[in-house]
Amino acid sequence: MTTGILKGSFSEIAALFERDTGHKVTMSWGPSSGNSPEASQVRIKNGEHVDVLIMVNTGMDELVKGGFFVPLERKDIAVSKIGVAVKMGHPLPDISSAAALRQALLNASSIGYSEGASGSYVANVLLKKLGIADEVAAKSKVILGRKFVGESVASGEVELGLQQISELRLEPGLAIVGPLPEDLQKNSVVTAAVSSKAEHVEAAKQFFTYISSPAAVALMKKSGLD
Repeated sequence: MTTGILKGSFSEIAALFERDTGHKVTMSWGPSSGNSPEASQVRIKNGEHVDVLIMVNTGMDELVKGGFFVPLERKDIAVSKIGVAVKMGHPLPDISSAAALRQALLNASSIGYSEGASGSYVANVLLKKLGIADEVAAKSKVILGRKFVGESVASGEVELGLQQISELRLEPGLAIVGPLPEDLQKNSVVTAAVSSKAEHVEAAKQFFTYISSPAAVALMKKSGLD
């Protein structure tokens, strides 16, 4: 089970792993936080089986602390940054500074962000830091579950979207304006772990090792991760 942050690279990584080891990888994904049925935390708490869990580290910390997930092995594998996107062909707003981003958000007719790690940061930290949480509340939309913010931007459902850059890159109808200004950026650490309840422990450990291989790292970087 993996975070949507890795969706852009996971299929290729899994294909290489299958080719090199002969194992078959079955992947399911969802946001690392939130209360929708697709959210990884909800699914793990409900007892869904997983051999390898990959999600934002704070989400996994909560599962471990609550006794819902016990890792046999765990390591951080990538860092993800949040970006801003508009529909292809739409004028690109200036987001080069905190003041410019603030104005771009105020000017937008609607704003979209996920229920996952990036959206939680936008709603609970970014908008408050910029002092516009109340002003944009009525035009802000939380995109739930497995639906990407980029889909809502490309369809015209929202004008301005904020999400992990690797996830925005999955939608062809988008123009990615750029990352958030560095002083407002949220670096989400993606962590991987082998479950203590894994049915295929040795294969899970092999994949756990493989995801840090040079080939896997190159694919993650290509998808927009550090």
